[in-house]
Amino acid sequence: MNVTRHAAALRPFREGEFGNGAAAPTAGHLQAVNALLRQLRAELLRQSEQVRELARAAEARPVTGRLQRLLTAKERAHDWVREVERIWDFYFELFGQRQSVFADALLSCDRIALSCYQAAYLGVGEAKPLPAPPPFSFMRTGFSPATFRRGIPLRRLGRRLNPFPLVQLPYHRLVNPWTLGAVLHEVSHNLQSDLGLDRAVPRAIARRLLDEGCPPAVVRTWVRWNREIYADLCALLLGGPAVVGSLLDVIGRAPATVLTYSPHGPHPTPWFRAWISIELLRRTGFEEQAERYGRLWAAIYPDPRAGTLPRELLATFQAAHPTVVDALCFRPFPELGRRSLAQVLPFGAKEYAMQREAAERLAAGTDPGIIPARFLIGATRSALDRGLARPGVITRNFYTELARR
Repeated sequence: MNVTRHAAALRPFREGEFGNGAAAPTAGHLQAVNALLRQLRAELLRQSEQVRELARAAEARPVTGRLQRLLTAKERAHDWVREVERIWDFYFELFGQRQSVFADALLSCDRIALSCYQAAYLGVGEAKPLPAPPPFSFMRTGFSPATFRRGIPLRRLGRRLNPFPLVQLPYHRLVNPWTLGAVLHEVSHNLQSDLGLDRAVPRAIARRLLDEGCPPAVVRTWVRWNREIYADLCALLLGGPAVVGSLLDVIGRAPATVLTYSPHGPHPTPWFRAWISIELLRRTGFEEQAERYGRLWAAIYPDPRAGTLPRELLATFQAAHPTVVDALCFRPFPELGRRSLAQVLPFGAKEYAMQREAAERLAAGTDPGIIPARFLIGATRSALDRGLARPGVITRNFYTELARR
């Protein structure tokens, strides 16, 4: 009876049980999770039926062998209950956040992520299959944002495939929307996968650096960094120069941290990481911003040799990092319909002017107009840097605008 009632309780989620407002999980998100739960419940129901049959047999003739077979099946069924319950609870918590005071902030991040996907899929040179459902944002304590890509096995799901992209955001990012360049970065990880660039990006890096004569050990390091480099560069094209400021907020730390090399880490060492984004700023026409950020970074960390950065990486960096930026952003990919990433996601003076105008409107509490949601992160940073309004006013108006869309 207990196993059967457990199986009944771990039911599919119903439309409307997490609210009916815009922040609630979409029908697509519920359908994707319920499809996963149905697969798991089918096995649980099969085991429940087996327990019932063994219970009837043991009741009819309660000998040791039948009683032991019953209890073995019961334990196996309860183990499966815990497995299904863990997955059910994971999504119950995620979806439940949409009924909290954080609902509008998470909805806003969803809309920014959707704006990124729409820009990318409209910008490619030929039609691609449309991924669904779109990314879903949730809040979790901790220092760093993270993402879980579509179709990868997750430990939290018992190594089952994640049905849609998840964007995990710390609370401190949500209360400071000018730091939400993190959303663009995490969404870019998902775009690399959904656009079919998982293999093309590291291959492009390796080919170009080898052509430039970089040592194989150096090339292997750059290839290891490929996903984080792509996410930084794609985020900048999605959101503009303000994303570099958001990045420096995160990686601008004590010299010992910024100049310490990790031989296995997926991220470029922070000292390298800043200069890679600054190079893309320069290449997209934002020379003034590139010069300003470059002067700042060089003033804080004037001697990269003071840390543990490998000599070979330092010696080749001035030639390697512009090559990598060119390979990833300014050379065509078949997966993008023979367009470059900078062509798919153009961000230049026109888009920058839109952001600055939106910053003034956000600060004044007026409608920022038809500006894409992904540009509003840069607009908040512009409003903050220019002192157009108090931080709390900018934050409130940012979320009010995105939540009403």
